[in-house]
Amino acid sequence: MPEALTNWARNLAFSAREVLRPASVDELQRVVRGRERVKVLGSRHSFNDIGDSEHTIVLLDRLPAQISLDPETSTVRAAAGVTFGALGAFLHERGFAIPNLASLPHISLAGAFATGTHGSGTANRVLAASVTALELVSADGQLVTLARAADPDIFDGVVVGLGALGVVVSVTLDVVPAFEVRQDVYLNLPFDAALAHFDEIMDSAYSVSLFSGWQQMAFDTVWCKRRVGGPAPQGRPSTLFGAPPATTHQHPIPGLDAAHCTVQGSRPGPAHERLPHFRMDFQPSHGDELQTEYLLPRQHAEAAFNALRPLQPDIARLVLVNEIRTVAEDTLWMSPASGRDSVAFHFTWKPGVAAVRGLLAQLEAALAPFEPRPHWGKLFAMPPAVVRSRYARLADFQGLARSFDPGGKFCNRFLDTYVLK
Repeated sequence: MPEALTNWARNLAFSAREVLRPASVDELQRVVRGRERVKVLGSRHSFNDIGDSEHTIVLLDRLPAQISLDPETSTVRAAAGVTFGALGAFLHERGFAIPNLASLPHISLAGAFATGTHGSGTANRVLAASVTALELVSADGQLVTLARAADPDIFDGVVVGLGALGVVVSVTLDVVPAFEVRQDVYLNLPFDAALAHFDEIMDSAYSVSLFSGWQQMAFDTVWCKRRVGGPAPQGRPSTLFGAPPATTHQHPIPGLDAAHCTVQGSRPGPAHERLPHFRMDFQPSHGDELQTEYLLPRQHAEAAFNALRPLQPDIARLVLVNEIRTVAEDTLWMSPASGRDSVAFHFTWKPGVAAVRGLLAQLEAALAPFEPRPHWGKLFAMPPAVVRSRYARLADFQGLARSFDPGGKFCNRFLDTYVLK
């Protein structure tokens, strides 16, 4: 019997007949070369079956977690399974940092890049936008190196690859000089005030998140992560458009223990210890949950949010917390922020797939005028044709996938449904 695998939230049991853990790249190449269908899993922080396979699933957690820094070029090369938290600590010790991080530092590099995962900030793009090169094992088992400088015509299609092009084994990233961040949290910002001053709020810090449980017509907390020494005012504002600063540490989900969260209260610290919402040394987030996220053009933030207001009772009944962030546009073909500065509406739901899926159709109908793109690794109900229509370079990506994987070795139900056919 194969190893029983579930995703992080345990709402999905993977269906593979075979689960393998190669201990070297050579062994991985032999595995890929000798199998009919292969999918690779990282930290399993997806909520749909984008990484599932009925044939062979490969885990990379036995591959050496190598990291090497080139300070002359300000780049770092890391194994695909390295987590953002581990990479951030490694870089900080050597005077460098990653420009931005997602909410969880526990997720692996390759999985986050492949699905277009992001952090927050007016000037901060999806995490994959920092990738300058990668190595992958192709369908014939060959180790292929691709780089932005050497492969400019296709590299923007390769980085957010959705697992369709091969098994990524290492990535090279641009890094920046180490910097510190201080985090302030504000309480009970009314929806109307937040929308009236949306751009001012989102531009007021290096990274900003609005959190609401929809139990009241206000954002329960606003998390402002300010770069120390940056252009933002260094004094701690006494209020944020009427919202007072928290005097105790907060969790994004009201009522939960904030011990798992990164340090707040204006205490400066290394970027990798402040930009995520959750600490690397604790169980991430809530765990027993489902997640959904839609990215749409930033200029529609107020109208899109107001379109959701009639659904307030249903959202409040099912949501643990709703987070709103901004993401800068990029040029990556399959990135959810490709070609447009975006606002991200993220929902962390209570367990119960059937109830959540019923609400998703209503959410998507309300947001439809604003052409939302769902996060590739989270739950959504959008028809496949609508998903495909959101990506101007989809045909180019389909051609790229055929050229890398003519036999469909890395295909699965999800890719066939939403991307490749």
